[in-house]
Amino acid sequence: MKWILNGLLIVVIQGCVSDPITTANVQEQMCVGTTDLSHDLSDKFEEVQDPASLSQALGEPLEGKLCQGTVYQSTQEVTIYRAWNSTNSGSQLGQWWSFTRPLGKTADYRKDYEICYQWSPLDKLTRCTLKPGISVVVGNGQSAKCSEYLSYPVSEKQQVFITNASDATQTCENYDSVMSWERVGD
Repeated sequence: MKWILNGLLIVVIQGCVSDPITTANVQEQMCVGTTDLSHDLSDKFEEVQDPASLSQALGEPLEGKLCQGTVYQSTQEVTIYRAWNSTNSGSQLGQWWSFTRPLGKTADYRKDYEICYQWSPLDKLTRCTLKPGISVVVGNGQSAKCSEYLSYPVSEKQQVFITNASDATQTCENYDSVMSWERVGD
């Protein structure tokens, strides 16, 4: 009887503990999500063939970049967003963007977009207009290994890869990160 109760206790404990993200199980993950554009963006882009841009945007497991992608060309102006590093002014118009404005917890944003803390403190935000006629790669994030202790899995969140954002964008506005705290619990 005692071994049955011990066995049940082990099953209950194992059911309550989630597996940590390890290098082994991050590497095994397949791409998730879709490279299809949302309904509100589908009329603003057309799919094009650009193997060079696609190849540049795709990354190997644990190296970041995209897990999968499709190349589109903008037919209209589109608003895009980039969180970046204020200590590196050259990162303001970098290659990695989003169609959605970052909201919520910074830790969740890092996980959703596989942004290691070494790459950016994410203390600035730029909102720009993507010009018509610009090719971008839209895809889902590849896993990233930030350190021996932190790896991010693949993500279904769509990212936008732009080869040369300084030529591809216009009407940019910058925003500062503001520290805000929410009570945990309750």
